[in-house]
Amino acid sequence: MGMFDDSLDNAVASRITRPAPKGAPAQMRFLVRQLKGTRAVAALLGISQRTVERYVKDEIKRPRPELAARLLGEVRRRWQPRVRERAKKQAATSTGIVIETRARFGFTAAPGSTDDARIRLVTQHLPPQYAARLFDAQARGATEQELKSIAAEGLQEEYFRDRGRRAPGLSVEFTDIDYVDFDF
Repeated sequence: MGMFDDSLDNAVASRITRPAPKGAPAQMRFLVRQLKGTRAVAALLGISQRTVERYVKDEIKRPRPELAARLLGEVRRRWQPRVRERAKKQAATSTGIVIETRARFGFTAAPGSTDDARIRLVTQHLPPQYAARLFDAQARGATEQELKSIAAEGLQEEYFRDRGRRAPGLSVEFTDIDYVDFDF
């Protein structure tokens, strides 16, 4: 996963209404219910089926650090899927998404303008169509570069061109990203 993908996941995860299971046995039981069996969970986590059964029965309580990280990641990814989908749908149809980033922005514009790239801190609300494009691209497994270009296009239209009211023909280059954060 990349910076944009992780940030979109974190924005959706911020809409979760109940805490996810905390202990390894509870997390394992949740995954067994979700995947309908211990064999599927064992294959997913790369451990034996017997080990999964021992976690479910509370015979093992503390996993190795690498297994704990995989287990927590899989539980978080599957926790409250309907709440996640509802949040994505709302952002894609009505509320839009807010992007906050610190990155280097360069411009291609008319002669005589200042197009030197410089680092800017930008916080901008993007309309629902950009949120829909970002979530659709993420769902189909788009690369980090594709997500970055959708966000750059949104910032270009909303922040730099002010929805077509200024700087016609301006093309924005979005590079050297320090961080990016999405929110609804």
